[in-house]
Amino acid sequence: MAQRPRVLGIVLAGGEGKRLNPLTADRAKPAVPFGGIYRLVDFVLSNLVNAGYLRIVVLTQYKSHSLDRHITTTWRMSTLLGNYVTPVPAQQRLGPQWFRGSADAIHQSLNLVYDERPEHVVVFGADHVYRMDCEQMVRQHIESGAGVTVAGIRVPRSEANQFGVIQTAADGRTIEAFLEKPAHPPGLPDNPDETFASMGNYVFTTEALLEAVRIDAGDEGSVHDMGGNIIPMLVAKGNAQVYDFADNEVPGATERDRGYWRDVGTLDAYYDAHMDLVSVHPVFNLYNRKWPILTSAPALPPAKFVFEEPGRTGHAIDSLVSQGVILSGGLARASILSPGVRLHSGSDVGSSVLMHNVDVGRGAVVRNAILDKNVVVEPGAQVGVDLAKDRERGFTVTDNGVVVVGKGERVPL
Repeated sequence: MAQRPRVLGIVLAGGEGKRLNPLTADRAKPAVPFGGIYRLVDFVLSNLVNAGYLRIVVLTQYKSHSLDRHITTTWRMSTLLGNYVTPVPAQQRLGPQWFRGSADAIHQSLNLVYDERPEHVVVFGADHVYRMDCEQMVRQHIESGAGVTVAGIRVPRSEANQFGVIQTAADGRTIEAFLEKPAHPPGLPDNPDETFASMGNYVFTTEALLEAVRIDAGDEGSVHDMGGNIIPMLVAKGNAQVYDFADNEVPGATERDRGYWRDVGTLDAYYDAHMDLVSVHPVFNLYNRKWPILTSAPALPPAKFVFEEPGRTGHAIDSLVSQGVILSGGLARASILSPGVRLHSGSDVGSSVLMHNVDVGRGAVVRNAILDKNVVVEPGAQVGVDLAKDRERGFTVTDNGVVVVGKGERVPL
């Protein structure tokens, strides 16, 4: 068997995701459903597994039950070669304290690194929607000899003040500075109108990672954050390089979805990423079988469309329809219908995300909305039509006018 570098994957999945509330009211951000049948964590795990990295730990903390359950029941690997994907909750191994930040999460979990004894450690976030062949980034990292390599995505300078920004030297690779939401982002050597935004994905040599998190743990002024503390520490030592995400070649990618990456940290960004899925030529293509997004599907029957009557025929146009959905005379346009959704006669759903087991009653109207699991829209009710009324009912309305209804709530007439 050919020898590959020994690589351990660490997925940081402990974030609260407050800006996604109410979707994170009782689940961790990486456990939030996406695209009908997936959860956000499935994207990073699929990227690692498709790249051949099959020893992965997922560090969890806040409201992690559904996340832990999803990982343990879905991401089962063959043990013959020692492969695994396993959730690791905060355990207070170093004292009576929970994870104080992403760097502290790794510091408190160094036993996992000692047990695995990898040459390199891939540290990725758990809440972005994208495809990436991580092996190409690891290969560049090894060839460079850097202590850490940071994945950077090119963004217009005019938008870069929303991100952690990577300033490079003239060679376009060596990181000179790591800037948090700078007012005047630096341009790139090969394109002054663009800059590198950090994707929150890192590859470390094991030695560099161990030394950095140990030093950080002893710094009382640190917030113990990977991007805010660990990366600047290695940048100051001249030991950090950038990986240009534009160079990543994913098998099966189309010109339209090549280089797609979305941070779905807000409700509007989460909604917009869903709308990227439903066009005829999707901005992000879930149907790439050469680099599949993997998950487990519920044991439900195929989707069903009834009836054959004028004005009472189940239709779905420019929509994703999951297993177990029944369109009983209802209409869905540009929407995502998750498993078990039911649209009754005369119901009309447009540009919306309906999670598992949502029930839309007869004659009900849903527009520009996100309905969490088990929401019931009563017959004749409307949501997303009158935003003032939706606010009065206590539903969340985003800056862009998307209405979000929490898990198990009812939308009354």
